[in-house]
Amino acid sequence: MAPRTNGTEPEKENGTTPLTAPDPEVAPAAERSGTEPGTPASGPEPSTTTADTPENTPSAQAATTGRTAHPATDHTAADRRTPADVRESGPVEGPRTDRPTRPVTEAVSRSTTTEVMPLAAAPGAPAGSPAQAPGAGSRGQVAEPAVEAVSRAAGAEGGAEEKPSRPGDPARAETDPSARQRVDAVRRVGEAGRRMRALQLGGTAVLLAVALTAGAIAYGAIRDNGGTTVAVSAAGAVSPALLSSGSLDASIAALQAQLRSQPKDFGSWATLGLAYVEQARTKGDPSRYPQADKALKRSLGLRPGNEQALTGQAALAAARHDFKDALKYADQVLKENPYSQNALSSRIDALVELGRYADASKAADTADSRRPGGPVFTRYAYVHELRGDVKTARRVLEQALATSTARGDISYVAAQLGQLAWNQGDYKSALTYYARALAADENYLPALEGRARAQYASGDRAAAVRGMEQVVARYPLPQPLVELGEMYEDRGAEGDKEKARDQYALVDAWIALARANGVNADLDTALAAADHGNKTSALRAARAEWARRHTVHTADALAWALHVNGRDEEALPYAREATATGYRNASFLYHRGVIERATGHAKDARASLQAALTLNPGFSPLGAGEARKALKDLEAAK
Repeated sequence: MAPRTNGTEPEKENGTTPLTAPDPEVAPAAERSGTEPGTPASGPEPSTTTADTPENTPSAQAATTGRTAHPATDHTAADRRTPADVRESGPVEGPRTDRPTRPVTEAVSRSTTTEVMPLAAAPGAPAGSPAQAPGAGSRGQVAEPAVEAVSRAAGAEGGAEEKPSRPGDPARAETDPSARQRVDAVRRVGEAGRRMRALQLGGTAVLLAVALTAGAIAYGAIRDNGGTTVAVSAAGAVSPALLSSGSLDASIAALQAQLRSQPKDFGSWATLGLAYVEQARTKGDPSRYPQADKALKRSLGLRPGNEQALTGQAALAAARHDFKDALKYADQVLKENPYSQNALSSRIDALVELGRYADASKAADTADSRRPGGPVFTRYAYVHELRGDVKTARRVLEQALATSTARGDISYVAAQLGQLAWNQGDYKSALTYYARALAADENYLPALEGRARAQYASGDRAAAVRGMEQVVARYPLPQPLVELGEMYEDRGAEGDKEKARDQYALVDAWIALARANGVNADLDTALAAADHGNKTSALRAARAEWARRHTVHTADALAWALHVNGRDEEALPYAREATATGYRNASFLYHRGVIERATGHAKDARASLQAALTLNPGFSPLGAGEARKALKDLEAAK
C-alpha cells in the first residue's frame, strides 16, 4: 500500500480497502497512543517498494497453539474498534473497478502484490497445523535424507559436535553405514519412561525419517564462488513472487540458479531463507531451520540491516516459537518501513502468541489501516475469534474467500473457515469449506487434516482414519500424530493399540528433532505427554512454557498437566484462565469441567462439560466420550 496521500485517508491498492477505515479527523488509536513501532512522523511518509520485500502469501499460522490467557476485560470496546458493518453486513460480491473507493462492507478485495507472507506460527491453528504455501504439497526431488536429519538431531541432543552445512549444500543419499547407529541415538533422547520401548521407538524414528524424506523438496548446491562481486539485490531477476506462485520447489530452484551466478545477491539469500522456513513448516521437517538461519545471516552479512532478511528472521523466530525475538525483528523492520505487510503481520502474530491480546488488537487495527489485504484480514478475524466474536471472524473470512482468486489464497482462507466451523461443531460447513480448499489445492495438508477430523466427528470413521494416515505419512507433526493414535484407540480393532503407541512414539522422535534444530517444543511436549506419555515431563514442559508466555493454550496445557499429576487445586485457576477471554474451545471446557469435578465443584463441572459437548460434540476421538461419561456420572450423583 502506498503512503497515505493526505495523512488520514489510506490510498487504495488494487481495490483493497481497510476493514476499519481511518477516522477522517484523527489517526488510528494505536498510532495516537504511540504504541505501534514505525509510526510515520509528520511530513512526507515513506514509500513502500516490493522489489526486495516478499509479501502477500497468506499464512497463519503457525503452527502453534499458544494463545492468550488474559482476562476478558483486556478486550473491551475501548481496546479495539469493531466495525459494525463488518459484524452486521452480508457477504460481498467481487471487487468492483468502476469506483475508486469501497465501503467497509466490501473491505476484502483481491490482493495482487508480490510480498510473501511471514511464515510465523500461525494464529488460529492448533499445534502442528501451520498454514501451507501454495504448491507446498507438490513433490519435487528428494531433499537431504531425513535419516540424516534425525541423526543430526541425535548428535545435537547428545552434545556431539556437528560440522555446520552451508545453505544449499547438494542433496545426497544416505550411504554411511553408521546411519542406523546415529538414528539409534535418537532413542536415547526420549523420556526415561519410554526407554523400555527403545527398539519400537527406533523403528518409528526411522518411519519419521522416511516420511520427512518423502515429503521434502530439493535444495541444490549454492556456493559463494569467492568472487569479488559487490553485494547486490537482483530481485528483478528472481522475483520474491515465485514463493507464492504455486510451486515452492520451482522457487527454490530459481533461487539456486540466481545465487550460482550472483552469490552476493543479498535479496535472493533472504528469499531463500524464507523458502527454507516454509519448507520446514509445511513438510514438518525442522532440520531446515538451521539452513534458513544460515541463509538469512548470509544476507545480513552482505547487506547489514536489510529489511527482507530481518523479516525472514522474524518468520524464523516465530516458527521456532521464539516470539519475543519475532516481535523484536518485526519492530526493527517497522521502524524503517511502517508499511511492510510482512512485519505488520508478524507483529500481530507475535503479540497474540505472547498473550498480549489488547496490543495484538491494536496492531491489527494499525495493519489494517496501513496495508489492508488477505494476510491482515485473516489475523484480524482470529483476534476476534479469540475474544469469542465468532460472527465477525466468520464474516471477515467469508469476505476474504469471496474475493480470493489465487489458488493458494482460496485453499488457505477456506481451510481457516473450515477450522472455525469445526470449532463450533458445524461439521457439515467444515467439510464444505475443506472441500473448497482441496478443490483449489488437492495437496493442501491443513485441509486434509481438518477434513479427516470432521469426518471422524461426523461418523465417517473409516474415511477419517485413511485420511489422517495419509496426512501423517507426509506431515508427521504432533497434533495429527496424536489424533491418529486416538482414532486407533477409539476404534479398538486388532493391532490398533500398538498402532496408537507407534504414533505417540513418533511424537517423541519429532520433538527430539525439533529441539535439536532450535525449536521450542515445550507446548507440544506438554500436550502430547499429558495424555500419552510421561506425566512428569508434561508438567515440567508446561511450566516452562507458561514461564515464557501466558496464553489460553499455555494456560490450558498447564492446567491439564497439573490435573494428570493429581494437583487439581493448583490446576483450577489455570483452567478458568484458559476460558476467560471468551474463546470457544470444547477441549478447554472439557478440561475445566474435569478439574472442577475433581475439586468438588459439581455444578460448575456439569455446566462446563455440557458446554463442551454442546459446542463441539466430537471435539476429540477419546475426550468426547470421556466427557459424556463424566457428565452422566455427575447427573446420576445429583
